[in-house]
Amino acid sequence: MTGGAAAAAPAEGPFWWRRDVRPGVTVAFTGAAAGNLAFHVGGDDDGVRRHRAALAAAAGVPSFHYMSQVHGRETAWAGDGPAPTADALLSHGEPLAVMVADCVPVVLVGEFDDGRPALAAVHAGRPGLVAEVVPAAVTRLREAGAHRLEAWLGPSICGQCYEVPAQMRDEVAAAVPGTAATTGWGTPALDLPAGVRDQLARAGVTAHRDAEACTYEHEEFFSHRRAPGAGRIAGLVWSHA
Repeated sequence: MTGGAAAAAPAEGPFWWRRDVRPGVTVAFTGAAAGNLAFHVGGDDDGVRRHRAALAAAAGVPSFHYMSQVHGRETAWAGDGPAPTADALLSHGEPLAVMVADCVPVVLVGEFDDGRPALAAVHAGRPGLVAEVVPAAVTRLREAGAHRLEAWLGPSICGQCYEVPAQMRDEVAAAVPGTAATTGWGTPALDLPAGVRDQLARAGVTAHRDAEACTYEHEEFFSHRRAPGAGRIAGLVWSHA
């Protein structure tokens, strides 16, 4: 994604983008209209509970599994505590959520040999991208027997808007090919979605871009760069087989 208008099908309920990507499996991303979904920002815990409950009801699931995200590369399985400390959450079909406000939300979908869906929700910010959290999630799923993996990338800050110091750009680009970029105003920048796509390609996973859009440019999303602490949107995946 290199800027431009956010393009998506008309929103369904609290979802900014929603697709049935496999028989019985749905991927969705929210916008700011769904409300803040994170307890660690905003200061309105009751509101977060209402927003999360509304998402679950709209998806037709009891609830989504969330993580305590720390910009690392740890992976965890849904059910490893109420909110395991991790940046990649995996499941055998249980509903998953990843929260972002400029970082890249990545959803992985595959299959296990017994027919159950292989799912993951991954938080790929700059530190997690360098730490290879996305390849770590792919590897963990495959080690558990998952195959036919595909990925969907959701709204995040684009390469024309994510300004960083030149040294940081060079260091990240050395670790993750394809991330070096230039802002629309001519300063050093990073293209995180490009880095995620490169890592997925190297892992042999197809990356779909239908739901990519720039969170910084468009107020229909929360953006930490534009409005720190305003809220978090979510990437979601669930099974309804």
